[in-house]
Amino acid sequence: MSLSISPAEPSAWQDAWFAAAAPMAMTVWRGVESQTDIATARLVDSPEELDALEEMLEASKPAKAAQSEGLHYLLFTPFRYTSGRASRFRAANAPGVWYGADSIQTACAELAYWRYRFILDSAGLAKSEGELVSRHTLFRAGLKGVAIDLPSPPWSTSASRWTDPQDYLATQALAREARQREVQWIRYSSVRQPGAVCAAVLEPVALSHIKPSHLQDWICRATRSRVWFTCRPSAESYSWDF
Repeated sequence: MSLSISPAEPSAWQDAWFAAAAPMAMTVWRGVESQTDIATARLVDSPEELDALEEMLEASKPAKAAQSEGLHYLLFTPFRYTSGRASRFRAANAPGVWYGADSIQTACAELAYWRYRFILDSAGLAKSEGELVSRHTLFRAGLKGVAIDLPSPPWSTSASRWTDPQDYLATQALAREARQREVQWIRYSSVRQPGAVCAAVLEPVALSHIKPSHLQDWICRATRSRVWFTCRPSAESYSWDF
């Protein structure tokens, strides 16, 4: 579907609604593809060479945002890079957004959708009957800062705009406006796990701890019709059919 927006389309919010922005706190879970296996280690013969190579790679990366100094890489990485792939509160190539969820299951549900989309968007994978297997690290983090709460009034008046399963134009526009009004994060209803809640962090300062906690190792198996996550070693598992 088109990702353009007509100038005549009415705003999904009223300016006065931003008066409801207030300090809020939340504990969230986030999942990322695992960095346990360091690919660069295969290219060198000693720890000293590995350190030198990592320093060279670090120098070639975009500079960290000032607010990211001191944060663990699992926390600052989303703010460091832009992406050509749009997400609910970030347009393609826009400033980074850090996403979290209220539980492990919700975090896995959000990841599952994007693994499914990755398969659909890859010509070879979309035709394959095989599995795409990947490792993911799930971890817990704390949020604390000025936020807007989309499931609550007055924002809930436009709930259908915030929870559209495919069209992210309204939420992306809201994130741009929220940044200008110094809103640090957005609490919103999960579309992939009905009844659950997620968070979109716009500014690193909203991350209330410098390190993640409760790190867990999960395996994801995805096909063009089903995605499931299994924890190692507890065997806790969740799955979704598409």
